[in-house]
Amino acid sequence: MGDEDVKKFVEEKIKGDKVVLFSKSTCPYCVQAKKLFESLGYTYTAIELDKMPNGPSIQDYLGQKTGARTVPRVFIKGKCIGGASDTKQLHDEGRLLALLE
Repeated sequence: MGDEDVKKFVEEKIKGDKVVLFSKSTCPYCVQAKKLFESLGYTYTAIELDKMPNGPSIQDYLGQKTGARTVPRVFIKGKCIGGASDTKQLHDEGRLLALLE
């Protein structure tokens, strides 16, 4: 998958679903973010980068797009809200549900 294909894949995913997490299946922070959305009753799309042959390329593009390569990269309505701690902080401040509405 070339650079343009990676970009197209990422952009289509984040526009296609309300909540998208670019994740790794063994990452405890990714699990934390998923559990938070599950506890709120929100479905999400998880893209498990460690299970994809082009996962590193996708992670590189996410780094360029969002300024960070760490996972999870959480997108709500096409906008990156950050990682697990950012998502939890928005929830703790009572602002996450407003973003999901």
